Amino acid sequence: MTQQTIDSRLQQVQSRIQAAAARAGRDPATIALLAVSKKQPLAAIAAAHAAGQRAFGESYVQEALDKITAFEAPGIEWHFIGRVQSNKTRQIAAHFDWVHGLCSPDHARRLNDQRPADAAPLNVCIQVNLAGEASKAGLAPEQAAELLALCQTLPALRVRGLMTLPPPAEDEAAQRAPFRALRALRDTLASAATPLECLSMGMSGDLEAAILEGSTLVRVGTAVFGPRPYN
Repeated sequence: MTQQTIDSRLQQVQSRIQAAAARAGRDPATIALLAVSKKQPLAAIAAAHAAGQRAFGESYVQEALDKITAFEAPGIEWHFIGRVQSNKTRQIAAHFDWVHGLCSPDHARRLNDQRPADAAPLNVCIQVNLAGEASKAGLAPEQAAELLALCQTLPALRVRGLMTLPPPAEDEAAQRAPFRALRALRDTLASAATPLECLSMGMSGDLEAAILEGSTLVRVGTAVFGPRPYN
């Protein structure tokens, strides 16, 4: 994919974010774009970085480590957005800036204990499975408070907010419902000490609905990079 194509795609996604923010009466600067770069070649990440993109999301630890090692660039942020596995927590804790799918007390403790002493606290979002889908990770909404309380005792973790991955929905009203529920849960759990300012929700097909319901970070892959060149 050419630099011009990546530039154009990023501009189109930013235009969608700006339009949705305008509909919601929000400042588009409060909505971050996470470019989901899993299964994309390093050249595509380099092109997006050259176009001004700084945050990239990866789901597979070894693939991500290869990219992180090969592409050191100013201001780049690496977000782990896959399912956290116990045998991968040391690598995740050592090499990522964010984790978007925390949903296990054991994983929280491991990430805290394995975070390098000279690194900043690991930014985490607690994943909530609003629809109770067996195929997806995430806590039931009523379990989120307990994990949040644990994380608040772990100094190498910084809980930034909540994340969800709802089932696909056809129309905007149906898309908005789970995002509204996550925002309501955040409002219930947030405190002065832990404001939970990040709502990690919305992807290529439903980012408008997510922004209308308060998303502060949209995770976009296909709309930025096009179809994945390999699976």
